[in-house]
Order: sequence, then C-alpha cells, then structure tokens
Amino acid sequence: MTAKIAYDDVEVGTELPGQSFPVNRATLVQYAGASGDFNPIHWNEKFAKEVGLPDVIAHGMFTMAEAIRVVTDWTGDPGALVDYGVRFTRPVVVPNDDQGAVIEVAGKVGAKLDDNTVRVDLTVTSGGQKVLGMSRAVVRLG
Repeated sequence: MTAKIAYDDVEVGTELPGQSFPVNRATLVQYAGASGDFNPIHWNEKFAKEVGLPDVIAHGMFTMAEAIRVVTDWTGDPGALVDYGVRFTRPVVVPNDDQGAVIEVAGKVGAKLDDNTVRVDLTVTSGGQKVLGMSRAVVRLG
C-alpha cells in the first residue's frame, strides 16, 4: 500500500480529521492481555491510589497507539509511518463507571520534509488536560 494523501496536496497547517477514543476498564484489561503488561496501576484501583495515582490509569503505549491512529487513518497506510515519538505528560485516568475516559486527538502538518515526508504534530488530551507532549510523527506520502 501507499499513502492515499499526495505530498504535493499537503501544506504546513493542513489539519487532519480529529478523533475521540473511549477507554474503560474492560479496554485496559484487553490491552493488558494483548501486551502482557499486567501492572496493577492499570486495573487495581486500590493499588493505583496507594502509589499516589488518582485512580487506575491507561497504559502509556495504549495512549500512544490510539493517538497515532489519527495519522495512519489519514494516510490510509500504516506502513507510511516513518517515525513516531511522544513525551508522557499526564496519565489518562480511567474511572470505574459507565463513562470511563476519552482520549481526544487532533493533528496538523507541522513541516514538509525531504523525500515526500511530512511531520505531523498531534495534540492529545483527556479530561481537558494534555496527556502526551511533543507528540510527532513523520509519514511518507504518495
């Protein structure tokens, strides 16, 4: 596959379609099973609070994976991803209720680079607070 988006059709400032990703306790258990990360801060409320967290929190890698979906959905080709990095700034707190939490992701083209690549800057929030900082991806476009 190749990216559906053409390099020549993209400008710095081009906004990607934003997305919202719900996460609840069941999602965290499923991710723990898939990843093998059974740290109790991701499923045990008592333990999470004992170590100073406000509640159970989502896995950092889960949060990263949800965020990059905005980019891979935009390109139409996960293989177009060349580089991706973030800084973890705040945890995604997942209460044990009917709502859980929501990870909100917005993205825009921050730079056009060489070799048909662009840098996409992501803004990732949950509960109105930034949860990933310096969230940037480089993708190769068609």
